[in-house]
Amino acid sequence: MDIQHLVDNLEQALNESTRIPLSAFLLVNEEKVYSLLDQMRVAVPEEIKRAGRIEAEKDRILAQAKEEAERIRELARQEAGELVKRDAIVNAAQNRAENIVERARRDSEALRQDADVYIMEVLNRLEEDLTRTLTVVHNGLQKVEHERQAAMQAAAMESVEPARPAR
Repeated sequence: MDIQHLVDNLEQALNESTRIPLSAFLLVNEEKVYSLLDQMRVAVPEEIKRAGRIEAEKDRILAQAKEEAERIRELARQEAGELVKRDAIVNAAQNRAENIVERARRDSEALRQDADVYIMEVLNRLEEDLTRTLTVVHNGLQKVEHERQAAMQAAAMESVEPARPAR
């Protein structure tokens, strides 16, 4: 029987007792009260043991909850660490990609400038070669024209000269 029930029975026994007039005393059923007190003496250690078991169970549950909370905190720390590492890796990769793009842009610009210089050199040489070739062609045309005019003059001179008798 639990202690609360026994206390209720004791209270009921006192309420059912006869009051001595003009005093604060009661006439109680001694046997019933001692019986309840004996039951209480037996029940109290049981109740204390039960309270001890409940307290131990509470401590065990709290310890288990603390362990679980610590495990969860550790997992959260690890996950946060992983996220920080991942974020650091992503940032490093982005920085490296930006550096690569910038270097490629600089290299591209330098290559374009080098190509422009090379093209200018090749075109200047081509212009010089074409100018020389054009000069040779022009000189060739002048020579042919000069020779043609000379041949025409010579032919014209022969036709103008009196014919000489044949000998």
